[in-house]
Amino acid sequence: MTQKFAFDNNKKLLSKNWKIQTEAEITETGKEISQVGFNTDGWHKAQVPATVLGTLVENRIVKDPFFGDNLKKINSDQFTNPWWYRTEFELSEDEADYRAVLDFDGINYRADIWLNGQQIVGEETVFGAFQRFSFDISKIVWKGKNVLAVKVIPPKPGDFSTGFVDWNPAPPDRNMGIFRPVTLRFNKGVAIENPFVQTKVNLKTLKEAALTVSAELVNYTDKPISGLLEGKIETIQFSQQVSISPNSRQLITFTPEKYFELNMENPRLWWPIHLGEPEMYDLQLRFNIGETISDATQVRFGIREVEDYLLNDIHRGFKINGKKVLIKGGGWSDDIFLMDTDEKLEAQVKYVKHMNMNCIRLEGIWGKDHKLYDLCDEHGILLMVGWSCHWEHANHMGVEVNERFGAVFNPDDIKHISKAWQDQVIWLRNHPSIFVWAVASDKVPKTELEQKYIETFEKYDPTRPYLNSTGGVGSEQHIIGEEDIISDISGSSGVKMLGPYAYTPPVYWFTDTKLGGAYGFNTETGPGAQVPPLESIKKMIPEEHLWPVDKMWDYHCAIHEFGTLDRYKDALNERYGAPKSLEEFEKKAQVLNYELMRPMFEAFQTYKKRATGVIQWMLNAAWPKMYWQLYDHYLTPNGAFYATKKACSPLNLLFHYGDRQVYLINDFFHSIKNLQVRVRVYDINSSELFNQTLDVSAKPDSSTPVMKISEPENLTTSYFIDLRLYDDQGKEISNNFYWLSIKDDVLDYEANAGEWAFYTPSKEYADFTSLNLLPDVDLDIKHEFEKNEKQQRVTVEIENPTDNIAFFIDMKIKSKITSDLILPVFWDDNYISLIPGEKRKISATFDSDDDAELIVSGWNVK
Repeated sequence: MTQKFAFDNNKKLLSKNWKIQTEAEITETGKEISQVGFNTDGWHKAQVPATVLGTLVENRIVKDPFFGDNLKKINSDQFTNPWWYRTEFELSEDEADYRAVLDFDGINYRADIWLNGQQIVGEETVFGAFQRFSFDISKIVWKGKNVLAVKVIPPKPGDFSTGFVDWNPAPPDRNMGIFRPVTLRFNKGVAIENPFVQTKVNLKTLKEAALTVSAELVNYTDKPISGLLEGKIETIQFSQQVSISPNSRQLITFTPEKYFELNMENPRLWWPIHLGEPEMYDLQLRFNIGETISDATQVRFGIREVEDYLLNDIHRGFKINGKKVLIKGGGWSDDIFLMDTDEKLEAQVKYVKHMNMNCIRLEGIWGKDHKLYDLCDEHGILLMVGWSCHWEHANHMGVEVNERFGAVFNPDDIKHISKAWQDQVIWLRNHPSIFVWAVASDKVPKTELEQKYIETFEKYDPTRPYLNSTGGVGSEQHIIGEEDIISDISGSSGVKMLGPYAYTPPVYWFTDTKLGGAYGFNTETGPGAQVPPLESIKKMIPEEHLWPVDKMWDYHCAIHEFGTLDRYKDALNERYGAPKSLEEFEKKAQVLNYELMRPMFEAFQTYKKRATGVIQWMLNAAWPKMYWQLYDHYLTPNGAFYATKKACSPLNLLFHYGDRQVYLINDFFHSIKNLQVRVRVYDINSSELFNQTLDVSAKPDSSTPVMKISEPENLTTSYFIDLRLYDDQGKEISNNFYWLSIKDDVLDYEANAGEWAFYTPSKEYADFTSLNLLPDVDLDIKHEFEKNEKQQRVTVEIENPTDNIAFFIDMKIKSKITSDLILPVFWDDNYISLIPGEKRKISATFDSDDDAELIVSGWNVK
């Protein structure tokens, strides 16, 4: 298996040398456009994958679409016409001697495809954003220069295109374009396609695994071909003699029953973050015709077992390698123009890992290529993959939909979407990070469609469970009734989507047992808006609109019901006092972000026995905005980012807002003994009112109440709780710091009776206005930057030498050259508070060649 293909690679990615132009500016035919020597002066340079609008932004034809309300000023009429994509590529003499197959992984929405003056296929065949297409072009492609031209026809109302729903404004071009890779594959008559490794783990011992390897062999000639299919996984080798009929496709399978070498002892298992290492293997396949290598391919896979289960016969949960895993994730959004770079994707996956989250939920677009999936495989991040809800609602589809099933209900559409689903499953199934397929969002698939989905799973991927909906019993009961979101085939999904999506106080998550609180699996929820830091606000809001908050800010919210910051501002004003400047608003916004996000994840951590998962809506941002994000479009973390990191820590102490107990959380599968808990309570004057230590141990995968905290007498309106956890050597493992009020939040659960409860209004708010009276604190700060090639590390020693609490300290890294924030940045901790006399050492890493400077600010820091 050491022999290589006849040239460097049997694939050629056609990503460069593309140009695009609107058909409105072209008088020539497709045949003329796809001829060598065609004049493309005036066309726009592109690199595929790329949408039309993304290309125009890259070329600065469209400038600053993220600033102010520039996006809505883009003339969408220019995207009602088809656009042409054109590239030239050359084949060497060796490459031209092979048969060639042209692959398109994603075109939005229809296309006519031409090669060297000949039309390969038309729009009656190539349509659908999520269908993949392959064409044998051996008789059309030649040695030397070749020209490929693609006429892309935009989606129209009723088309099953990509979409963002209410997360952000719709892109004016509706993401038309070639948004996934275009690839040339070469073979000597027989190609290896769709390799797949199924893994079965002995869940009793975790010491054995059985692998089933399969691949399709495709004979692209008009003659029968015999040969040897060889496989290799590290030291394991296996082979099979095969004969393939002319112009046919044949599935070849290596089973562990017949090929005993595929029964592995002591396999390196793939685990999600904190539960083990995400180990990966490589499968190599080669098909030999005599002494000639016809094709060779390689695919990465992980050995792991995924199961679902029902908690109390109601709530669905998931196991990896036989171990229950509490899902702690966020909802992913692709860039609004589908312009995510590999570097930005890597930064975001590392952010997820840094926040101690273990899951990303993909809804709708599923990325531009395999990069996101590869990164999640590598870093141990689970992926929940499924269709977007925009196909289920008339206002997003632009046509009437079925009340129960959405837009996919007639036979032609069922045929189209079931084929698209099959294509996506085959495209992605080798990624161990994907633990579940979600075949619907707010509604359920029609019976005929779900049956086709099931047939796809049985044939192409029996290794994962599927969800018939990310909604569930009662998720929209006030709109369509419980019976309408239960599948006729598979019943209830066992998950819920009951909100909230807007401002929600901390106590809700611990005490609610009917809506979005900490029970079951809440597939999308969150406390609403998360205003970004000041540096990002200034990048998106024109100076004349920076203060006070106005409609320009609202334009950068979500849309429809969530198109304003009113609920967020009301809560901020009531809880912390109305700000008098932009700077004060942003400072209080980060405190509010932190305060509201932490308890959501902590509540689900606390109730491990009744909760199976939670997905924060959302993780990231398609464009610069104020809503639903833990970090913004510029990769700037906000207060909610560090709140999530704290709440999802695998070994930690937390405060329960409902029963006022301190809980010890252990996410690991092993017990941890000889721990010590220390709890201190301070009033607003920084006077210590309570100080107690306790020796404890943590059982595996547990949530244990260790101490109840009663409010001391004569307590000030606002006060603080400081939690510390130490190991058996007295070393601090974790800390958690809370600001609380003697005035309780009171929720109005009756306000939304008879309507979908996307949030529960407040009758009364907690009172933190006395925080504004905290005395200023002068900190002692020492720091040192270290450079290691491109990566830098800053170590900060920060001391509070005063008798007052230093509240909510924020650390940033800026470039001395540009004065911009250096991003992404990975702090051990941030938005920290220091009790009187405390000293702490905190580090951050970041990639930059620039000379950097440390900026430290805080609620009451001079």
